[in-house]
Parts: sequence; structure tokens; C-alpha cells
Amino acid sequence: MRQVWVAVVLVGVLMGLGPLGAQKGDGLTLMSHDSLELVKVLTAQERDWNNGDLQAFLAGYKHAPETTFVGLQVQHGWDQTAAHYKASYPNKEAMGTLSFSDLEPRLLDEHFAVLTGKFNLERGRKFGGNASGVFSLVFEKTADAGWKIVLDHTS
Repeated sequence: MRQVWVAVVLVGVLMGLGPLGAQKGDGLTLMSHDSLELVKVLTAQERDWNNGDLQAFLAGYKHAPETTFVGLQVQHGWDQTAAHYKASYPNKEAMGTLSFSDLEPRLLDEHFAVLTGKFNLERGRKFGGNASGVFSLVFEKTADAGWKIVLDHTS
């Protein structure tokens, strides 16, 4: 009887919590291994950015000519995207402190996924002031380096 009671409590707790993984609203969301890997890319980028390591941050993008960043302008290719970031954020003070929230990964198939979320950048007025907005990312699962961003639309 005790085992039945434990099972009922466990099912109730799991139903009340919702799936397990990333936060969404008041509950938690169950994520597949690939979805967690996508979130890990953003977690690493957030850490690298806040450490002032732009080169490590850029490692989240696929190093390829088809990688595209869409912001105020469209940057085609990893090299152009990297040059844009380096010109816009030349030092740790200009980079400020970055945080991501409301991350929602969605697998499209075994090779492509999208992830949407919000960003918040805190930095001094001298370096452009605070900024926040939304983004959508398209990821490609590469054979040698795992999930990499191939399209970034940030506004």
C-alpha cells in the first residue's frame, strides 16, 4: 500500500510541476537532450560574454559563409558577423552584462532547430546604455561541433 501511495504522490508532484527542464511561466518544461544542448549554447555564450571573451562567444556561431546575423543591418558570413561584433563591442565595458531569458527551443528535425528568447544587456551610458529585446535563432547540428547558430535575428 505504501508503494501505491508513493506512486500517487509522485505522479501528482510530476503533474503539478509540469515537465522538467527550462522554466516557462510558473512550472518547468521537459526538454529533450538536443533541446538542452541548444540551451547550453546560449548559457555558454552568456558566460563568455560576461567574461569579456568575445571570441569564445562567437564560437556559438557556425564558422561558415552562410551564417547570417540580422539586427539593424544584415551581416552575411561568420567573418562579417564577427567583425561587426568586434567593432560594436571592443572591450568588456562596452560588452556590459548580458542575460538571456524565456528560452524556448524547438527541434525542426534531427539537423535543424529554432530557439526564441529575450536578452537584456546592462552597460554604462558611455558605452551605449542598457538594451533589451527579443531574438530568434536557427541552429544546425554539425557533425564535428554539435549545435551551431546559422541565423540570428535580434531586435
